[in-house]
Amino acid sequence: MRLFKTSYEQYTDESLMKKLASGEKQAFDVLYDRYASALFNYFYRMLWKDKEKAEDFVHDFFSKIIQKPTSFDTSRSFKTWMYSVANNMCKNEYKRQAVRAGTKNGLEDSYGIASESENAFSQTHFSIFKNEFEKKLNLLDEKHREAFIFRHIEGLSIKEIADLLKISEGTIKSRIFYATKHLAEELSHYQQEKTKHHG
Repeated sequence: MRLFKTSYEQYTDESLMKKLASGEKQAFDVLYDRYASALFNYFYRMLWKDKEKAEDFVHDFFSKIIQKPTSFDTSRSFKTWMYSVANNMCKNEYKRQAVRAGTKNGLEDSYGIASESENAFSQTHFSIFKNEFEKKLNLLDEKHREAFIFRHIEGLSIKEIADLLKISEGTIKSRIFYATKHLAEELSHYQQEKTKHHG
Protein backbone atom coordinates (compact mmCIF):
# COMPACT_ATOMS: atom_id res chain seq x y z
CA MET A 1 0.00 0.00 0.00
CA ARG A 2 1.34 3.40 -0.99
CA LEU A 3 1.65 6.01 1.72
CA PHE A 4 1.95 8.90 -0.72
CA LYS A 5 -0.22 9.53 -3.75
CA THR A 6 1.61 10.24 -6.97
CA SER A 7 1.42 13.92 -7.88
CA TYR A 8 0.50 13.75 -11.54
CA GLU A 9 0.57 17.53 -11.94
CA GLN A 10 4.37 17.47 -12.05
CA TYR A 11 4.48 15.23 -15.13
CA THR A 12 4.79 16.43 -18.72
CA ASP A 13 1.86 15.87 -21.06
CA GLU A 14 3.79 13.13 -22.84
CA SER A 15 4.57 11.33 -19.56
CA LEU A 16 0.92 11.52 -18.57
CA MET A 17 -0.09 9.86 -21.84
CA LYS A 18 2.41 7.06 -21.18
CA LYS A 19 0.95 6.58 -17.71
CA LEU A 20 -2.58 6.59 -19.09
CA ALA A 21 -1.58 3.97 -21.67
CA SER A 22 -0.25 1.80 -18.84
CA GLY A 23 -3.59 2.02 -17.03
CA GLU A 24 -3.11 4.93 -14.62
CA LYS A 25 -6.47 6.67 -15.08
CA GLN A 26 -5.67 9.61 -12.78
CA ALA A 27 -3.28 10.88 -15.47
CA PHE A 28 -6.33 11.53 -17.65
CA ASP A 29 -7.83 14.01 -15.16
CA VAL A 30 -4.68 16.15 -15.22
CA LEU A 31 -4.62 16.24 -19.03
CA TYR A 32 -8.30 17.14 -19.08
CA ASP A 33 -7.76 20.00 -16.64
CA ARG A 34 -4.83 21.29 -18.69
CA TYR A 35 -6.47 21.29 -22.10
CA ALA A 36 -10.28 21.07 -21.98
CA SER A 37 -10.72 24.84 -21.93
CA ALA A 38 -8.23 25.51 -24.76
CA LEU A 39 -9.81 22.79 -26.89
CA PHE A 40 -13.29 24.14 -26.28
CA ASN A 41 -12.16 27.59 -27.44
CA TYR A 42 -10.55 26.08 -30.54
CA PHE A 43 -13.64 24.08 -31.53
CA TYR A 44 -15.89 27.05 -30.73
CA ARG A 45 -13.96 29.26 -33.16
CA MET A 46 -13.68 26.63 -35.87
CA LEU A 47 -17.26 25.35 -35.69
CA TRP A 48 -19.29 28.49 -36.23
CA LYS A 49 -19.54 29.62 -32.59
CA ASP A 50 -21.75 26.62 -31.85
CA LYS A 51 -21.31 26.11 -28.11
CA GLU A 52 -23.05 22.74 -27.95
CA LYS A 53 -21.09 21.40 -30.90
CA ALA A 54 -17.82 22.62 -29.37
CA GLU A 55 -18.69 20.87 -26.08
CA ASP A 56 -19.56 17.66 -27.97
CA PHE A 57 -16.25 17.77 -29.82
CA VAL A 58 -14.27 18.24 -26.60
CA HIS A 59 -16.11 15.24 -25.16
CA ASP A 60 -15.40 13.19 -28.30
CA PHE A 61 -11.71 14.12 -28.25
CA PHE A 62 -11.20 13.09 -24.64
CA SER A 63 -13.29 9.95 -25.15
CA LYS A 64 -10.81 8.93 -27.86
CA ILE A 65 -7.91 9.53 -25.49
CA ILE A 66 -9.32 7.48 -22.65
CA GLN A 67 -10.52 4.66 -24.91
CA LYS A 68 -7.34 4.43 -26.97
CA PRO A 69 -4.41 6.22 -25.27
CA THR A 70 -1.96 4.17 -27.35
CA SER A 71 -3.03 6.16 -30.45
CA PHE A 72 -0.75 8.96 -29.23
CA ASP A 73 2.72 8.94 -30.79
CA THR A 74 4.93 9.44 -27.72
CA SER A 75 7.76 10.85 -29.84
CA ARG A 76 5.61 13.91 -30.63
CA SER A 77 4.57 16.89 -28.56
CA PHE A 78 1.17 16.15 -27.01
CA LYS A 79 -0.05 19.70 -27.65
CA THR A 80 0.85 19.49 -31.35
CA TRP A 81 -0.72 16.04 -31.64
CA MET A 82 -3.86 17.27 -29.87
CA TYR A 83 -4.34 20.15 -32.32
CA SER A 84 -3.64 17.81 -35.23
CA VAL A 85 -6.44 15.46 -34.11
CA ALA A 86 -8.75 18.42 -33.40
CA ASN A 87 -7.98 19.89 -36.82
CA ASN A 88 -8.90 16.61 -38.52
CA MET A 89 -12.13 16.42 -36.51
CA CYS A 90 -13.07 19.88 -37.80
CA LYS A 91 -12.20 18.93 -41.38
CA ASN A 92 -14.47 15.90 -41.14
CA GLU A 93 -17.24 18.13 -39.83
CA TYR A 94 -16.76 20.55 -42.74
CA LYS A 95 -17.20 17.64 -45.11
CA ARG A 96 -20.41 16.65 -43.36
CA GLN A 97 -21.83 20.14 -43.53
CA ALA A 98 -21.85 22.40 -46.53
CA VAL A 99 -20.55 25.67 -45.16
CA ARG A 100 -22.83 28.49 -46.25
CA ALA A 101 -21.16 31.59 -47.64
CA GLY A 102 -20.63 34.15 -44.93
CA THR A 103 -21.15 31.73 -42.05
CA LYS A 104 -19.35 33.04 -39.00
CA ASN A 105 -16.72 30.75 -37.54
CA GLY A 106 -16.05 32.73 -34.43
CA LEU A 107 -12.88 34.51 -35.44
CA GLU A 108 -11.94 37.33 -33.18
CA ASP A 109 -11.50 40.93 -34.16
CA SER A 110 -8.78 41.83 -36.63
CA TYR A 111 -5.70 39.77 -35.58
CA GLY A 112 -3.21 42.45 -36.47
CA ILE A 113 -4.38 42.87 -40.06
CA ALA A 114 -5.94 46.23 -39.26
CA SER A 115 -3.70 48.89 -37.77
CA GLU A 116 -3.93 49.85 -34.11
CA SER A 117 -5.97 52.89 -35.00
CA GLU A 118 -8.78 50.48 -35.88
CA ASN A 119 -10.12 51.46 -32.46
CA ALA A 120 -10.78 54.93 -33.85
CA PHE A 121 -13.56 53.46 -35.98
CA SER A 122 -17.07 53.74 -34.64
CA GLN A 123 -18.53 50.50 -33.28
CA THR A 124 -20.61 50.16 -36.43
CA HIS A 125 -17.60 50.38 -38.73
CA PHE A 126 -15.69 47.94 -36.56
CA SER A 127 -18.56 45.45 -36.61
CA ILE A 128 -18.75 45.67 -40.42
CA PHE A 129 -14.97 45.22 -40.68
CA LYS A 130 -15.03 42.18 -38.38
CA ASN A 131 -17.80 40.47 -40.32
CA GLU A 132 -16.06 41.20 -43.61
CA PHE A 133 -12.76 39.87 -42.22
CA GLU A 134 -14.42 36.61 -41.19
CA LYS A 135 -15.97 36.21 -44.63
CA LYS A 136 -12.68 36.86 -46.41
CA LEU A 137 -10.85 34.41 -44.14
CA ASN A 138 -13.48 31.76 -44.85
CA LEU A 139 -12.95 32.29 -48.58
CA LEU A 140 -9.25 31.46 -48.36
CA ASP A 141 -8.45 27.92 -49.42
CA GLU A 142 -8.14 25.48 -46.55
CA LYS A 143 -4.33 25.22 -46.40
CA HIS A 144 -3.83 29.00 -46.11
CA ARG A 145 -6.74 29.46 -43.72
CA GLU A 146 -5.63 26.75 -41.29
CA ALA A 147 -2.02 28.04 -41.22
CA PHE A 148 -3.25 31.57 -40.47
CA ILE A 149 -5.64 30.40 -37.74
CA PHE A 150 -3.06 28.18 -36.01
CA ARG A 151 -0.50 31.03 -35.99
CA HIS A 152 -2.56 34.14 -35.30
CA ILE A 153 -5.54 32.74 -33.38
CA GLU A 154 -4.28 29.63 -31.60
CA GLY A 155 -0.83 31.18 -31.12
CA LEU A 156 1.18 28.11 -32.12
CA SER A 157 4.78 28.57 -33.21
CA ILE A 158 5.88 28.03 -36.81
CA LYS A 159 7.68 24.86 -35.68
CA GLU A 160 4.57 23.52 -33.91
CA ILE A 161 2.40 24.14 -36.98
CA ALA A 162 4.96 22.48 -39.27
CA ASP A 163 4.99 19.42 -37.02
CA LEU A 164 1.22 19.40 -36.74
CA LEU A 165 0.62 19.56 -40.50
CA LYS A 166 3.75 17.52 -41.35
CA ILE A 167 5.14 20.08 -43.78
CA SER A 168 8.23 22.30 -43.75
CA GLU A 169 8.53 25.50 -41.71
CA GLY A 170 9.27 27.38 -44.94
CA THR A 171 5.96 26.24 -46.42
CA ILE A 172 4.10 27.33 -43.27
CA LYS A 173 5.74 30.77 -43.37
CA SER A 174 4.86 31.10 -47.04
CA ARG A 175 1.21 30.18 -46.40
CA ILE A 176 0.89 32.60 -43.49
CA PHE A 177 2.53 35.37 -45.53
CA TYR A 178 0.18 34.71 -48.45
CA ALA A 179 -2.92 34.64 -46.21
CA THR A 180 -1.93 37.85 -44.40
CA LYS A 181 -1.10 39.68 -47.63
CA HIS A 182 -4.31 38.48 -49.31
CA LEU A 183 -6.49 39.55 -46.37
CA ALA A 184 -4.77 42.94 -46.13
CA GLU A 185 -5.40 43.53 -49.85
CA GLU A 186 -9.01 42.35 -49.67
CA LEU A 187 -9.70 44.66 -46.75
CA SER A 188 -7.60 47.62 -47.91
CA HIS A 189 -10.71 49.71 -48.62
CA TYR A 190 -11.32 49.84 -44.86
CA GLN A 191 -7.91 51.41 -44.42
CA GLN A 192 -8.73 53.96 -47.14
CA GLU A 193 -12.10 54.71 -45.53
CA LYS A 194 -10.40 55.27 -42.22
CA THR A 195 -7.84 57.61 -43.76
CA LYS A 196 -10.66 59.53 -45.45
CA HIS A 197 -12.60 59.61 -42.20
CA HIS A 198 -9.67 61.12 -40.28
CA GLY A 199 -8.16 63.10 -43.15
